Amino acid sequence: MSLVNTNIEAARQQMVEQQVRAWDVLDPKVLDVLRRVRREAFVPAGFSGLAFADAPIPLGHGEVMLPPKMDGKILQALDLKPTDAVLDVGSGTGFLAACLSRMAARVRSLEIHADLAELASRNLLAAAANNVVVEKADAMQLAETNQYDAIAVSSSLPVYDTRFEQALKVGGRLFVVVGEAPVMEAWLVTRTGEAAWNRVALFETSIPALVNARHPSRFVF
Repeated sequence: MSLVNTNIEAARQQMVEQQVRAWDVLDPKVLDVLRRVRREAFVPAGFSGLAFADAPIPLGHGEVMLPPKMDGKILQALDLKPTDAVLDVGSGTGFLAACLSRMAARVRSLEIHADLAELASRNLLAAAANNVVVEKADAMQLAETNQYDAIAVSSSLPVYDTRFEQALKVGGRLFVVVGEAPVMEAWLVTRTGEAAWNRVALFETSIPALVNARHPSRFVF
């Protein structure tokens, strides 16, 4: 192994141990996926030095590549099974979709920005994530019901929208961040019956809002 590769692997291991584990992501399957998926291959041009940094990486359009620990939290919360059908809302560069693809049967990834959808598709093809389909689409137009075992929404909803929980099968899990800056809540929503959902607050965070998501009404006096 070359010195460069040795340094990359050391940085990856440090990312997993000092960032992801330190944020109480302890699921061995999740930690293994974060070690195996080459995050550096998904970082946008000009940001290679931040591939393993504990920081969001700008992607343009006001979007970001989430920090590694956030990806870890999402994957751990969803508790994926090898037979799961997953919806990934917000492809970005495709990194989270690549991780999801290693843990589930198939992944549908939605991205509203054409350039990011193309980038994610190229990155996922290069990573041989052949069970992922990337679509240029507005997730706020989603109208499916009872389709997915797990849904990861990697942008926030200023106002909670039930369209995503409706798209879950019974027993399905949704990870979503709700609220407005500076403090938002990450939720795990589980569909427990045909007309029943359980919502649990997991932790506080702050990430960019999903494009076209509804915002609270502003009263002007």
